[in-house]
Amino acid sequence: MYPADSRLALVLDWLQRDARLDVERVEPASSDASFRRYFRVTHSGGTLIVMDAPPDREDVRPYLEVSAMLESLGIHVPRVHDVDEARGLVLLEDLGSTAYLAQLESGGDPDRLYGDALGALARIQARGTAAASRLRPYDREALMREMALMPDWFCERHLELELTRAEREELASAFDTLVRAALEQPRVFVHRDYHSRNLMVVEARNPGVIDFQDALNGPIGYDLASLLKDCYIAWPRERVLGWVSAFRERLRAEGAEAGGSDLELTRWFDLVGVQRHLKVLGIFARLWHRDGKPRYLADLPLTLGYLLDTCARYPELAELGRFLETRAAPELRHANARAAASAASRTAAREGQQQ
Repeated sequence: MYPADSRLALVLDWLQRDARLDVERVEPASSDASFRRYFRVTHSGGTLIVMDAPPDREDVRPYLEVSAMLESLGIHVPRVHDVDEARGLVLLEDLGSTAYLAQLESGGDPDRLYGDALGALARIQARGTAAASRLRPYDREALMREMALMPDWFCERHLELELTRAEREELASAFDTLVRAALEQPRVFVHRDYHSRNLMVVEARNPGVIDFQDALNGPIGYDLASLLKDCYIAWPRERVLGWVSAFRERLRAEGAEAGGSDLELTRWFDLVGVQRHLKVLGIFARLWHRDGKPRYLADLPLTLGYLLDTCARYPELAELGRFLETRAAPELRHANARAAASAASRTAAREGQQQ
């Protein structure tokens, strides 16, 4: 049983009184980078998942709307069994506990798993035009707002760098280049976190897709970069390019926009991947410094590595690459060590208070 709190008491009451389940056990299933929590409910008929989204922090309506869109496209999202919007509770199909990341790390076949994931993504993009038109645009304001997290939270707060005016101007110029590159791409339904922790290994219609509530109408390369330049697991460039090419063929077979060549799609994929990874640096740092969640700091080196690799491939990103290589990269190990020590101290203090 999860440690008692007011929200858990609310969940239990709702399950038993409103959803009319014969509850045998409730235990944590997962949490994410938001304020949502997920519980696995064992009852007389099997297992289900409860999403607990405190309404003063989260709104379940976008989740429900996007879920219906994806389900209409034949994507395996958790079936919604019951909802209490006012209290922020959703009862969902249980897709199990095996995420792509765990399966890949334990020796799962990458070509099979990524083949399924790329097939689902191609269906979303090719058949989701009408659904995408109902989503808010991934526009200049949103793209810029996300990248602005990087200098503030990653550079100044986490790395403890004092950015000069010239450096901020260099970053602003690079951000502008990346936004223009993103807005030039064909617009599609964008999940926004289509990666190995949000894809579940399931028997029927693999993969199971979760955490899609922030979907927008945006660049064709974005979800592809989320998947193939995953912040939690990396693959050799040659293998990634093979998957990009295979994805383009899937799109073309569906009659969808796929770029004039593999090279064009790869460029879209690479450049919007830089925008995403700059955002992720800021978000992962903010999750520690603002929200006290240190687990994502371990993924900063891989994320920064993607940025260094891609900036070296595109002349228009040379200045950004130099900044990251000379100013950010040398400080990251020290910053993560400081954070680890602070997190350990906080944990020890909490344990001391509980004794």
